[in-house]
Amino acid sequence: MNGIILIDKEMNYTSHDVVAKLRGIFHQKKIGHTGTLDPQATGLLPICLGNATKVCDLLAEKEKEYIATIRFGITTDTQDIYGAMISEEKSAVTEERFRAVLEKIVGEQEQLTPMFSARKVNGQKLCDLARRGIEIERKTKKITIKETELLAFDYGLQEAVFRVVCSAGTYVRTLCHDMGQELSCGACMSALRRTKTGPFSIENARKIDEVANIVQAFGEESLLISADSLFMHLPKTDVVGEEGKRFLANGNPLRAEHLNQWPDGQFLVYNEGIFTGIYEHKHKSENIAKPVKLFF
Repeated sequence: MNGIILIDKEMNYTSHDVVAKLRGIFHQKKIGHTGTLDPQATGLLPICLGNATKVCDLLAEKEKEYIATIRFGITTDTQDIYGAMISEEKSAVTEERFRAVLEKIVGEQEQLTPMFSARKVNGQKLCDLARRGIEIERKTKKITIKETELLAFDYGLQEAVFRVVCSAGTYVRTLCHDMGQELSCGACMSALRRTKTGPFSIENARKIDEVANIVQAFGEESLLISADSLFMHLPKTDVVGEEGKRFLANGNPLRAEHLNQWPDGQFLVYNEGIFTGIYEHKHKSENIAKPVKLFF
């Protein structure tokens, strides 16, 4: 079974927990997730099955959208409300001050990876070192904040809810921590929900319990999205002729006569309506297209 399923991850599940649950539901070993969500975070987690696991890395690098809650006046070692408290002070952040800081973070910036993260340095997860009380020097990473939007502000609770659209690899809790420093009061993230990953949205996602019920009632295929849904911006073509089909099955380069259309650049190749691979025709003068990624 091949395809992508959109899961609405619930709190206290790890991304690996979700994969393990789905292995049991679909009775399939070849399953992978497309970007870790912390156990306390909720929201969209695309899961790839079968040959669609070949797009796991591609999906993980897609732009993300999150809804986050920031709590002012508190800092923790994990930069979220679940960590050990470092400082707590009375804060009086106004909506106008926070809105200004939220607008200010839009654009390209360098972000320091938090110690409590799954990123590896010299083969070791930073979070494993952090749990042993070890802090090491980390390099900053370039990130892009494309959009921010203030959704709610509570002066009494000193909390705000905001939406952020950002590049892959952005730590939203670090954004909260850094905005707290900018506001001179400290801050941490108190809730996080991922709402978009690339072309996929939380509106089309299902909770794990729902998945089991839908599979039982309507079958497995009813939930699967084809891997080619990630590449709808590319032109499509079909392989034709026995030689063309043989070349495609062996992962060989294709010529113009093997296809019913001959696009320039990258394009999707189908065999009798089944998505089979991405090919690329680099030079207009050449009668050859080479495989970029195959899905069989």
